[in-house]
Amino acid sequence: MSWNPTHAPDCETDDSIDALETVIVPRARDLGGFEVRRALPSPKRQMVGPFIFFDQMGPAEFITESGIDVRPHPHIGLGTVTYLYQGEFEHRDSLGTHQMIYPGEVNWMLAGRGVTHSERTSQETRATRHKLFGVQTWVALPEDRENMEPDFEHHSAEALPFLEEGGSTARLILGTAWGEKAPVTMQSEIFYADVTLAPGGHLPLPDEHEDRGIYVIDGEIEVAGDRYEAGRMMVFRPGDRMSVKAGPQGARLMALGGATLNGPRYMWWNFVSSSPERIDQAKADWKAADWDNGPFKLPAGDTSEFIPITDDMDRMKIKNRP
Repeated sequence: MSWNPTHAPDCETDDSIDALETVIVPRARDLGGFEVRRALPSPKRQMVGPFIFFDQMGPAEFITESGIDVRPHPHIGLGTVTYLYQGEFEHRDSLGTHQMIYPGEVNWMLAGRGVTHSERTSQETRATRHKLFGVQTWVALPEDRENMEPDFEHHSAEALPFLEEGGSTARLILGTAWGEKAPVTMQSEIFYADVTLAPGGHLPLPDEHEDRGIYVIDGEIEVAGDRYEAGRMMVFRPGDRMSVKAGPQGARLMALGGATLNGPRYMWWNFVSSSPERIDQAKADWKAADWDNGPFKLPAGDTSEFIPITDDMDRMKIKNRP
């Protein structure tokens, strides 16, 4: 590899490590045999660059006829990124998209003013025992693009820049880093990469980006002499040239970051916006369930059910963490 640069989780802050601003320890949720670990948003850090939501899904193994069924639900003001290590998802959305995603590929759905989608395990995969392991993230949009037209892109693993050196590899999923640029259309400065480090391998963080973070998927890494195991997100102070080192077993990690936005974002359920009034409107639109005349439509081929707003959800406050 040519490393040549041209929220309710718990947070810990270690002032003895100048390079690190925050260490985030996600809390795990068991969704009936399927574990999810959420690193963003966290109480002390809402975003890393424009990344406002970060979920590790699995690893999980399903018996025959089992799988994931994320029913149709809405989004506004963000882009969703699905990236898998194992398994597959069948994606459908209100733009008419019907797209499978497999390991190493990227599904990028730009919600903008509003989109609806579902993600399910395909019937073919349900016919056998299967595994699922991956990461889902949301990218908050710049304020002047929050209400843009929704869009969807799929890119194969072969289309994404792949760097390799000394037994270490990196696949650039979004944005720019290490002199490479991913083909996915972005609305702000960003980088996102799937990195596998050989035992003792080093990763220099891209120094052209203001905000930078690392989430350890497997193994452990060393930062300024301290070790961090899988299931930790490190957020680095801006401006410093930094490199991380893999432990004796190597490591797999997601590197992420980019330019900070003009301010924090409000969040409620699957909605992100710089305006709480915009979230209130989206909430009302989804509750109205007017698929023929309203702003939200159900995905073609998946119209028999959807996730409703319940009374308990309705009582949730719109959050705006600094």
